[in-house]
Order: sequence, then C-alpha cells, then structure tokens
Amino acid sequence: MLNMQRLNLKGTVAFAALALMTACSKEEAPPPPPTPTVGVVNVAEESVVLTSELPGRIAAVETSEVRPQVSGVVRDRLFTEGAMVSKGQVLYAIEDAPYRAALASAQGQLGAAQSQINATRLQAQRYGQLVALNAVSKQEADNATASAQQARANVAAQQASVQSARVNLGFTRIKAPISGRIGRSLVTVGALVQTGQTDPLATIQRTNTVYVDVVQSAAQLLDLKQAMATGGVTRGDGSARVQLILPNGQTYPIEGRLQFAEVTVDQTTGAVTLRASFPNPNGLLLPGMYVRAKLVEGTRRQAIMAPTAGITRDPRGGATALVVNAQNKVEQRTVTTDRVIGDKWIVTSGLKPGDKLIVEGLLNLRPGATVKPGAPQQIGKAAGAPGAAPGGGDASGATSNSSAQAGK
Repeated sequence: MLNMQRLNLKGTVAFAALALMTACSKEEAPPPPPTPTVGVVNVAEESVVLTSELPGRIAAVETSEVRPQVSGVVRDRLFTEGAMVSKGQVLYAIEDAPYRAALASAQGQLGAAQSQINATRLQAQRYGQLVALNAVSKQEADNATASAQQARANVAAQQASVQSARVNLGFTRIKAPISGRIGRSLVTVGALVQTGQTDPLATIQRTNTVYVDVVQSAAQLLDLKQAMATGGVTRGDGSARVQLILPNGQTYPIEGRLQFAEVTVDQTTGAVTLRASFPNPNGLLLPGMYVRAKLVEGTRRQAIMAPTAGITRDPRGGATALVVNAQNKVEQRTVTTDRVIGDKWIVTSGLKPGDKLIVEGLLNLRPGATVKPGAPQQIGKAAGAPGAAPGGGDASGATSNSSAQAGK
C-alpha cells in the first residue's frame, strides 16, 4: 500500500512538471515581427531653376600684337610693362635717321620734277602756235605736248614717294593700336627688328570686359531648345545668365550674359561652343584663366522633385523608387531622371504628385511588404523642420554636368 502511494505521488509530480513545461513553452513562443517603419516624403511639383556647370576659359575682348612695320634698331622703349596704355600712345622708337634721309631725298626729287612742269608746259604752248604757221612739224608739237604730260605724271609719282617716305618715318614711332593692358616687352633697346618678323614686340589686351568660352553637349542644347519650344522651360528676359566659379572655388561677384552659341558642332567632340561676356572692372579675370561657368538656362514650371535618397539603381543602371500605396504596401516604380538640383532629382516620369516616396528604411525592403510610413528623421533635420515633405534641398543649386543625362 505504501509503495502504491509513492508511485501515485511520483506520477502526479511528473504530470505537474510536464504541464508546467508545456505552459512555459507556450508562453515563450516568439511574437510576430513588428511592421517596419519607413520615412517617406510626399512628392510635389515645384518651380526650379535649371543650371549647367560647364568648363571654360577666359579670353580678352580685344587682343593686339605690337609688330614693327619698318625695319631698324630699337632706340627707346617708352612704356612700363604691365601698365595700361592708350590707343595711339608711342611704345617704341626705332632709329629714324635712314628714314629722314629717304624723306629728304624724295622731297628733292619732287622739287626737280615740279621744276620741269613749267618748262615743258610753255614749250608745248609755243609749239602749238608754231605748228599752225607751219614753222615746226606736227611731230615736234606732239612730242612737246607728251613731254609736258610726262612731267606732270612724274610730279605725281614723286609726290607719292614723298608720302611713302613720310609714312615710313612715322612708323619708326610704334604706337599702341588699341587701349588696354600691355604685357612684357619681348625686345630690348638696341635690338634689330624687321618687318614681318615672327615674334611680336609686345601684346596688348583689353580686359575691362572679358569673354568666357564654354562647351556644351549638342544633345543637351537640343533638349533645352525643345523644352523651351514646348513651354516646359521658360527664360525670363530672353538671355541666359551665367555665373563664374573661379579656380580657388570662389564665385565671381558679377553675373555675365550669354552672347551666342557657335553655329557648327565640333565633329570630334560633338559639342557646341558658347560665349558669355563678363564685366571685369577690377581686372580679376585674366585671359587664359580656367573657370567653371554656371549657365542659368531657364525655369522649369511644375517639375517633380524627388530626394536623391529615394532614387536607387537596379543592376542595369536604371532608376527605381519605392513608394507606399493607400494600403501601406510597398510598390516599386521605374522612373526617368533628368538632372540633380541640389539634393534632389528632377523626375520626368514614374512619379506623380502625392506619391509617398520612401527615403529612409530602404534596407531589406521588398515590394509588397506592409510598412508604417512616418516622417523622415534625417531629411526633416536637414530642412530645419521635422517631417518636412519635400526635404531641405535648394532648388536653385548647382547642377552636376556629369549627371545631367543620368537615368535616361
């Protein structure tokens, strides 16, 4: 009897332990995974300023190489290197003794020729009277008339010789052909200079206004013209504004204007040269300087802007985006992007106003998954207001030229 009681007690204890273990195992079952929270922004249409950043070089509005027009030895240099010179200012003086002698010789020959005019004229008149009386032959009268005409022609030729000698004498004082800043002198006093020599004596450049020549892809230029023709892009005053980024990274304080686009496309590069002009009152812009020109092409109305954090690439390089639909499920969209403005892409297709674009929590997210949309933390902080819908980008920011056609 005692043994039976002990067996019943052990069975009861075992059953209780088994029941307790079963209850514990039921309580420790893992709960279902929580719904992931993602940061979304509401896609909206904005008015943005389109810009292109292009490489370019500065060129002077006027450039003149100072060259000798007569040969001789340089006697004086009458300017300071690097100074401003005025048009007509004397820069060099060439030894003029040979040219003064040539002018005096030409003047003497002119005087001799003029003295012959009166004698030949009178002789022709007398022979004209005598031939009427048959005192001289008609041939002699004709010869006298021809001599008078030849004397007048000789005077004209000698006058031209005098003028030529005077011009050559004036060329011994080499003058500035334009106003501007003159560079270093390539000759010194005592150097022999010659007409038609290869090297100039100095170079003058007018830089109170400068040109900036930049190159743009012909495809981009065509896209811009088509957008303007359809009204997608408008240009307020009809001329594109241009800003300069200097070699040290600073922005030039004065804005320039686009002058014209080249009428032909470079066959080797497929690019078109554009020329802009900039005022340069302080001489900060130097010819030959490498700069980057930020070309303000126009304003695009009702552009769909998407933060760059919400645009990803598939293995083929195509642009994709994840959005949250009305049932809080993830949908994948294939989008077409135009260019980056600040921290946003301009999206031309694939998104529409009101779409909830996922910009945070994209890791391990799959289409069809149920999510809990919320305000993006990082974008909200960057914009200065938590949960700001469009993000904190600057619509007028610089455009990366290399990404202008990405995603097409």
